[in-house]
Amino acid sequence: VQLVESGGGMVQPGGSLRLSCAASGFPFSSYDMSWVRQAPGKGPEWVSNINTGGTRTYYADSVKGRFIISRDNAKNTLYLQMNSLKPEDTAQYYCARPVLDSAIPPTGYDHWGQGTQVTVSS
Repeated sequence: VQLVESGGGMVQPGGSLRLSCAASGFPFSSYDMSWVRQAPGKGPEWVSNINTGGTRTYYADSVKGRFIISRDNAKNTLYLQMNSLKPEDTAQYYCARPVLDSAIPPTGYDHWGQGTQVTVSS
């Protein structure tokens, strides 16, 4: 299993970024997927989940209405569109495969990517 994130960077407050996660080594379309972030000095925070077909999405209250999770199963790619970014969104963002218990937020993850850094600052 390999998960490779990209698209992070530095952006001003109010700006937007789109993260991507290229998945390989497993049947991507058969798994729910998650985005998780970790800010400096803090523990991991679940951000969003999407079901296998992309028809159901879930968000943490802290990002609801600003972030959009999506997936392209033909391209084995997961996305996170981040709008109206705030300084408190600054974190390392990870693509992760949740364990198969369908919990929201997930109770655990069995695979993670290496992460991509998002910094929101003026």
